[in-house]
Amino acid sequence: MYQDKDLTNVPASEFRDAILRHLTYTLAKDPGHAQIYDWRMALSFAVRERIVDRWIASTRATYAKGAKRVYYLSMEFLIGRLLEDAIVNLRLEEQAEAAFREFGIDLDTVVTDEPDAALGNGGLGRLAACFLESLSTLGCPAYGYGIRYEHGLFRQSFVEGRQMEAPETWLEQPHAWEFERPEARFEVGFGGDVSENGARALWTPAEAVHAEAYDTPIVGWQGKWANTLRLWSAKPIHAFDLDRFNRGEYAAAAEPEALARTISRVLYPDDTTEQGKELRLKQEYFFTAASLRDILRRFCSEHDDLRKLPAKVAIQLNDTHPAIAGPELVRLLHDEHGMAFDDAVEAARGTLSYTNHTLLPEALERWSEGLMGRLLPRHLTLIERIDAAHAKANPKRKSTALAEGHVNMGELSFIMAHKVNGVSALHTDLMKSTVFEDLNALHPDRIVNQTNGVTPRRWLLSSNPRLSGLITETIGEGWVDDADRLQELEPHVEDAGFAAAYAEAKRANKADLAHWMAEAHGVSVDPQAMFDVQIKRIHEYKRQHLNILEAIALWQEIRDNPDANWTPRVKIFGGKAAPGYVFAKKIIHLINDVAEVLNADPVTSPYLKVVFLPNYNVSLAEKLIPASDLSEQISTAGKEASGTGNMKFALNGALTVGTLDGANVEIRDWVKPENFFLFGMTAEEVVARRAIKDHAGQAIKADPRLARAIAAIKEGAFSKDEPDRFHDIVENLSGPDYFLVSSDFTDYWRAQREIDTAYRDTAAWTRMAALNTARSGWFSSDRTIRGYMQDIWRATSLL
Repeated sequence: MYQDKDLTNVPASEFRDAILRHLTYTLAKDPGHAQIYDWRMALSFAVRERIVDRWIASTRATYAKGAKRVYYLSMEFLIGRLLEDAIVNLRLEEQAEAAFREFGIDLDTVVTDEPDAALGNGGLGRLAACFLESLSTLGCPAYGYGIRYEHGLFRQSFVEGRQMEAPETWLEQPHAWEFERPEARFEVGFGGDVSENGARALWTPAEAVHAEAYDTPIVGWQGKWANTLRLWSAKPIHAFDLDRFNRGEYAAAAEPEALARTISRVLYPDDTTEQGKELRLKQEYFFTAASLRDILRRFCSEHDDLRKLPAKVAIQLNDTHPAIAGPELVRLLHDEHGMAFDDAVEAARGTLSYTNHTLLPEALERWSEGLMGRLLPRHLTLIERIDAAHAKANPKRKSTALAEGHVNMGELSFIMAHKVNGVSALHTDLMKSTVFEDLNALHPDRIVNQTNGVTPRRWLLSSNPRLSGLITETIGEGWVDDADRLQELEPHVEDAGFAAAYAEAKRANKADLAHWMAEAHGVSVDPQAMFDVQIKRIHEYKRQHLNILEAIALWQEIRDNPDANWTPRVKIFGGKAAPGYVFAKKIIHLINDVAEVLNADPVTSPYLKVVFLPNYNVSLAEKLIPASDLSEQISTAGKEASGTGNMKFALNGALTVGTLDGANVEIRDWVKPENFFLFGMTAEEVVARRAIKDHAGQAIKADPRLARAIAAIKEGAFSKDEPDRFHDIVENLSGPDYFLVSSDFTDYWRAQREIDTAYRDTAAWTRMAALNTARSGWFSSDRTIRGYMQDIWRATSLL
């Protein structure tokens, strides 16, 4: 067991002096002239130096024990701001508060000056960030590997209701948490030719870039262990052509740098063009290849037999983005290290495992053989050999890695992994019966379930100090790294004093959010109203258009009968649509146009408002989730793999309105059906309903409210300057409606009116909310990571 000094026991004066030391000697500023940026950087460096002590000690302990390492490969790591996270995990809150009181500066202003790291978009990236923090909390030696995006996905704004995209600028200022590692540099090639060299092949790429490492330490609870997030930045082999510059070709002289940096500039570049597809595949190979070379370098520094790789290395592929790891690892073992092909495949399979995150066929990546052969010619040949070997071993198989001129990355990931996991119980069962039915029959022990989780340090302790303070006061601090202990709250739920304190924490959080929305966005809302929140990536299957359709129908009903006993409600949306996803961007535009009409209506606005907050990110989620009353988890059943937002909301006492989809099923099981508002068809009923001809038309005919709401959109009630603006949405809802918005509308309306009634009983609602918190501890990412360590990685803790 690894032991070291307690990094959390820091005298306040010592910590204050460390801040001042960095202000003076790292930033060259004196206190009288320092700006908020300077104070934030000085504080960050003072916290970081304490993390570095543990980081180095953790690395030494891993080498000393010869421990197995876990490597988590992900296109996204949505880590958000790190300063507050680090202060909380090191238990430096009191020391930081004391120091900045002495300096006469508001600590919150300093902490919130940090920009969100633009390294992800949604649940995939936030899950990866939670996992890294839990790996450190549990003392499991691990690295996260990804790309250091200069401009992230995009910064979202709205112009006349339309989504506008601009580059993120998080790296315009130095990033206090990263360490550049120029010695960790690998050449990554593309294109070129392959020549045979005996039993092996020699790949000579036509172009290449350097992958240069930037390391960020990720510290766990109480600073007992720290792991590494290593991000790769693309750099040119030759940065500058002096000869061309001297000939006056100034732009051309810098072209190599510009082309190389393209690879690590933007997350998920628009792939509706061939150039976009090529860049996507380049990105995926770039970070995967660099990561695997780094992993093998580290392994070979300790061991001399690559056949031991599965015993010392576990590589987790987070979705299909790093699926090229299979053939790339085989290439490295076979072509570069001389291992026999069959042995290389077995070693790679024993090392790799794959997390599937989607049942949507279009989201299981496919690359044309032409693109793969042009960009990665050796890998296409290896994929053919891997697929042929699998076909020979399984002559009755139907699924293939190569089909119809494409490489199927989901099937390739399955074939090259020793374990494949789903991320909720329902999702895992559906994987076995849908996308991987054939492969599961061939390999019945390969698919396992690991239901997602979220770190309670970030998503309750840090983001909701009022509620977490009440919890600690009631049951002690042990819940922070043992979230199952939240169940100890249950006996207190019936206590009037506890219930009052719980309700007051929510009320104060809502007042803070209302104040911020008024100041930052000019939107005035009543904190006494129900805060009804849907924050997630904009996609048809997540059904934000079902939510806004119900808002339109409710608006119409209130206008018809304004003196009825309406429950005041504020519908809050947040999320980005992919730049090339036209329909999702139309949904955003519709929500904003509806909001403009509803919020200006003097009859209905006291009872119903709609707000779409721009540029949804981790920091915005940390504002919204603690203040939410209702969590909208309304995806079409069978389409959401798990979700993690649903867990964060439940943990913070927001009640869920949702379908039996993803982890909603397990949340409902844990919090109990009476504390969850269920609606909609099951996954089986969805399939049956979709088979009915004109299912949408029948649903509209059967529900006058639905018909009237759709008619209002069609007639231009929210777009008088362009009545047919939302023609595509209307046609979809009335016709194919693949995600069954119209068919689920009536039951959604029924559930929402039950919610209205329940919210009016303040005591009963508070009890339901508190039980959600008490019963959501199972959804900690610590539990999830323990499952991976035991069932997939065979890794152990060094704490």
